[in-house]
Amino acid sequence: MHTWITTPITANILRGALDLEHTEHGVLPHRLPAWARAQCADGQLAMAEAQPSGVRLVFRTRATAVELDALPTKRNYAGAPSRPDGMYDLLIDGRLTDQASVTGGNTLTIDMTTGTAENQPGPAGTLRFTGLPDRVKDVEVWLPHNETTELIALRTDAPIEPMPDRGRRTWLHHGSSISHGSNAASPTTTWPALAASAGGVELINLGLGGSALLDPFTARALRDTPAELISIKIGINLVNADLMRLRAFAPAVHGFLDTIREGQPTTPLVVLSPIYCPIHEDTPGPSAVDFAALGTGHLRFRAAGDPSERAAGKLTLQVIRDELARIVAQRVADDSNLHYLDGRELYGAGDFAELPLPDELHPDAATHRRIGERFAKLAFTADGPFAETRAGRHL
Repeated sequence: MHTWITTPITANILRGALDLEHTEHGVLPHRLPAWARAQCADGQLAMAEAQPSGVRLVFRTRATAVELDALPTKRNYAGAPSRPDGMYDLLIDGRLTDQASVTGGNTLTIDMTTGTAENQPGPAGTLRFTGLPDRVKDVEVWLPHNETTELIALRTDAPIEPMPDRGRRTWLHHGSSISHGSNAASPTTTWPALAASAGGVELINLGLGGSALLDPFTARALRDTPAELISIKIGINLVNADLMRLRAFAPAVHGFLDTIREGQPTTPLVVLSPIYCPIHEDTPGPSAVDFAALGTGHLRFRAAGDPSERAAGKLTLQVIRDELARIVAQRVADDSNLHYLDGRELYGAGDFAELPLPDELHPDAATHRRIGERFAKLAFTADGPFAETRAGRHL
């Protein structure tokens, strides 16, 4: 029998979240602050930012057992197979030790044919990790990257304390669902989490599925979040949503970067262009569901634009890459800490031939690993933009 100690879930044992909302059940981590959420009523953004990609409970203890009561909201698509339950990853002293899921919870069913969603309430569940080593150790419980998670109660069979500062730099990253972790196997195997582990940095992941849209409130959130390293991945969602034309794109990128630089003027900042995605390389958006595939139980996407529309300023991935490279080259004369990385260096045409995108938009688990490993090699090595000196500062 365990003698349980309940510890309040507060910000001092939670990393990767920018806000902690108190709910009728417990607390809900958010990856955008309340003031930013108040500026946009979009349901896709609300769902994405409340899914705790990169958010983890972090503490030091000699406990041998951990329990977490949680209320998940699971997401399914009408006509497609049910998605697996979200995964929790347990790390002991930085090493993945165990994995588990919480059953039950609410179910959000999205009908892609009508654009509607229905929420079915369900019960909370309990996550249990037992058999932990009986010694003082650092414990991390990474929350599911793709499942909204209200945290109700944390119990251990020995006292816990906040983990001391390990002297690591903080990496703040913003991007689309690919950065959010779509189709990754677990929260520590999204490509940003893998790259952060390889680089020995603390991750704040503002990858927002469907919502990397150069929103000013996102730029202000990046501006106001202390970090030693920043990266922003721009492009695929702008094409997906067919949100703007080339005339608006360049000034919006400049404004996004200007806002970040208001608060973090010399922080190393990497601008990443889109990874390779054949359906939108030269064909504009919007992206549309392939209903023929959905009828067979497979969720796939197609490009609904026309290549001839590029002449009117419609965006494609190649147009965006060219423009981002031009913008960074223009700004770097006055900003030596600004860097450009072509997303095809992380995943290009050759990678697509070997590891195709299963739904034509999103990488699978193996591809997340490849992208994370490549980003770490490009960014964190001695000559990369995120390199550090012996003093722990950027070169």
